[in-house]
Amino acid sequence: MSNARIAAIDVGNDSLKGFFGKLEAEINIPNIIARDTEDRPIIGIEELDNQDPVDGIHIRVHSPTLKDNNSVYRVGHLATKSTNATELDPGSNKSEEDQTLIMLFAALALDAARDENKKIMKNANNVIEATYILGTGLPLREVKEGKDVGYRSKLLSSVHQVEFLVTPKHQGLKVNIKFEEVKVYPEGFAAFINLVMDNHLNIINKSLIDKRILIQDIGGLSTDIAVIKNRKVDDDKAQGFNLGVAESLEAIREEIRSRHGIELDSRRDVVEMITKKSDRNHIMVKGNRTSVHDIVDRILLELAKKQYRHLRNMWQKNSQTEICYFIGGGSLILKDYLKTLNNNLDGYNIDFFEDEKESIWMMANAYYKLIADFSRRNQKEKQNEEQKMAKTK
Repeated sequence: MSNARIAAIDVGNDSLKGFFGKLEAEINIPNIIARDTEDRPIIGIEELDNQDPVDGIHIRVHSPTLKDNNSVYRVGHLATKSTNATELDPGSNKSEEDQTLIMLFAALALDAARDENKKIMKNANNVIEATYILGTGLPLREVKEGKDVGYRSKLLSSVHQVEFLVTPKHQGLKVNIKFEEVKVYPEGFAAFINLVMDNHLNIINKSLIDKRILIQDIGGLSTDIAVIKNRKVDDDKAQGFNLGVAESLEAIREEIRSRHGIELDSRRDVVEMITKKSDRNHIMVKGNRTSVHDIVDRILLELAKKQYRHLRNMWQKNSQTEICYFIGGGSLILKDYLKTLNNNLDGYNIDFFEDEKESIWMMANAYYKLIADFSRRNQKEKQNEEQKMAKTK
């Protein structure tokens, strides 16, 4: 029997979302890193033993897959406090960025270091040996360009080590990460699986299974439009665009800085301001509640128009489409603008996920369904082989 643990990880532009094991653990880390020194200072009230490790990820990452190997990073929440924090740039390929791998390894190391896993995994001299079966994904554009093959082989070919430095509860711990198997799924196909199937890949949405569907996944750096026909993605017609919400979020952040002198730490802070339930599109300026509605509306409406143009073009090329689903973090931000445009213009049959978590976690959910099913079938095949071998003896 394999002792590899299942991991399903979506390294999104805004944050990493991951499920582990039999769905008993999940993780969400802002996709922000910052180069750092080995011995970061602990400031005032920050007590390492009482803090959640996710809030203080401070690691050294050693992996031959990295262009910048053996470096020290702050990751996630801790990185937002750094002046040199980096987020993925528009136009970059997720499969070729060190940041994608650093986020991935950090999440896996945090899972391996959980108390219940330390007992199961080999753990000697403060080094945990962790083996995973990983389900993850890349934008359709990168899969169509064949980048998934290199990405998968990079992960499979090496042992990747994460050393926890000044991290709550894990300081001094090292995790060696190996992969028994890595499956890299195109994001559009994953979204379709999530729409129509449950965790055991049983069909739960019969009305959708044979429909012609577009799935427009608006991310931070890119937008993918999957064309679903005959229960699978039409690779020839699917398209990816270098158009996400990141540049617009940066533009909002910059205009708030120049007009009000207020510095929002990251794009994530801008997203929180735009999407919060009360006081939406408001900031505090010198203790006064101040609206930035005009800035947000102008910039996001411009982006929504570009996204709508892509929808219109794709629908014209696939005229028998029955419905388009908008998914991803970018869809949540643009939902109201896209609905208004559609009502005033073409009136396509479009839909959004009203459940915020469902939309944001859709890819991680889909990867879990696919990798768990792969693992189940794999185990079954091995058991059948063992039984055959036993009979021939």
